[in-house]
Amino acid sequence: MATISSSVPATRAPIARRSLVERIGVGRMLLYPAMLYVILVTQIPFVLTIYYSFRNYLLNRPDRDGWAGLANYQRLWDQVRDTDSAFFAALINTVVLTAGSVILAVIVGLFFAEIVNHKFPGRAIVRTLLITPFLIMPAAAALSWKNLLYNPNFGFLDWFTTTFIPTSPGPNWLGDYPLISIMIYLVWRWAPFMMLIFLAGMGSISEEVREAARMDGATAWEEFRSITLPHLRRFFMLGSLLGTVYIFQDFDPIYLMTQGGPGNESTNLSFLVYRTAVSGSNYGLASAIGVVTVILSIIAVTYLVRLLSKVFEGELSDGR
Repeated sequence: MATISSSVPATRAPIARRSLVERIGVGRMLLYPAMLYVILVTQIPFVLTIYYSFRNYLLNRPDRDGWAGLANYQRLWDQVRDTDSAFFAALINTVVLTAGSVILAVIVGLFFAEIVNHKFPGRAIVRTLLITPFLIMPAAAALSWKNLLYNPNFGFLDWFTTTFIPTSPGPNWLGDYPLISIMIYLVWRWAPFMMLIFLAGMGSISEEVREAARMDGATAWEEFRSITLPHLRRFFMLGSLLGTVYIFQDFDPIYLMTQGGPGNESTNLSFLVYRTAVSGSNYGLASAIGVVTVILSIIAVTYLVRLLSKVFEGELSDGR
């Protein structure tokens, strides 16, 4: 009996050690380095941004450095009520640029997806060409649009308008229509991304359903309106969500094409943070603008996620 009782702890100890390793899990342990990296490069800088947003931190006036409390946020609130302020202009431009670019990119992407979803000679080449804009580096694409298309002296768009419309003076696109010009560029860049999302959705539509609709005499437009569009509801929301997240914080085209000008006509919140910190040397106010930008982006994304959840819940309740 003594031999048996003394052998029990020896057999239980390895089991306890194995259960601890199993409880941690190899997969979870592999995720820890990635989680640590994300915390280091995103959360810690954001915490520092919040800290500096409560300070009067002027790079060119270190003697004025000190705790400012809510003074930077009060200054932004005063600028929101002033329609001529840079912050108010950047806020409106961000909303217009994001909403307009996402809506147009979704429409153009859906049009492209419907074209390449049908079989025709050279479809693979057309699909590759339509995807190409999304694969080009953003900085290279923005500089190409600025110098090769929008240039008022030798740009393609001015050459096209003056050639086919002799009375046209050839507008200075980035000077006269800066926000619209950047929006056109963003639509060109993001429409292929939307097309890929819609192509994935169209590929999941049962061909038997399409054949049944054709046998019932449905036209191509009726098939698209009654079958394709309802099926793509979740993909509409997914594309809108991702497009909003990326375009809301877009910085490259504004910096490389217009520098936020003329004046503040093409300045968005992301570029205003950069201009306030670098040109104005006011890191405290720039940090406050950055915090407000993050809060607004979280609100927009949360609203879109709730809409997306409602779409999924509706489809699950319908049994689809």
